[in-house]
Amino acid sequence: MIEASLQLALDSAPFLLKGAVYTVVLSLGGMFFGLLLGFLLALARLYGFTPLRWLAQVYVSFFRGTPLLVQLFMIYYGLPQLGIQLEPLPAALIGFSLNMAAYTSEILRAAIASIDKGQWEAAASIGMSRSQTLVRAILPQAARTALPPLGNSFISLVKDTALAATIQVPELFRQAQLITARTFEIFTLYLAAALIYWVLATVLSHFQTRLEARVNRHEQDN
Repeated sequence: MIEASLQLALDSAPFLLKGAVYTVVLSLGGMFFGLLLGFLLALARLYGFTPLRWLAQVYVSFFRGTPLLVQLFMIYYGLPQLGIQLEPLPAALIGFSLNMAAYTSEILRAAIASIDKGQWEAAASIGMSRSQTLVRAILPQAARTALPPLGNSFISLVKDTALAATIQVPELFRQAQLITARTFEIFTLYLAAALIYWVLATVLSHFQTRLEARVNRHEQDN
């Protein structure tokens, strides 16, 4: 029994790893675009004019206050009713990016707001503009503060990509579902998929720890 399950897992490994490639693509893409949009949202909430701050706050509230699964369904199944048809992979990427932007914006906003106001005054005293101060003084310090929670959000995103299976993206969990439907070996296949997710999360956690140590060491040297 154990030997048969192990053989099935080995035979299924190429298909599961192919799905893992989609998982990595969705994770990297979602985090990249989520960071870009999240940064703009953070700036809008901190320094934008009142209507822009309000819109950014509503965006963050909506995407943090509704389930990611519902958001994916709205994009993939709901938008066609408005004449917008998306393939599964782009739809999932858009959904993860929009959702991640809401969380990264709050992380970045809090990190930027945590920098002492004296930094702004010191920069102004030597003739730096507000934009120069933000780029050269505030953001580098805020990045060190934001790094740990951003890393944790990325690891969570890797696991959340399993939801893309619900809109037919052939990522890791979807591949496990398809093989399970054919072999009826539920525990073996889902355990194999879980182990791959675990490996991905562990590798990312290792790199996050090393990056944080490097940043802290650089800060101490300065």
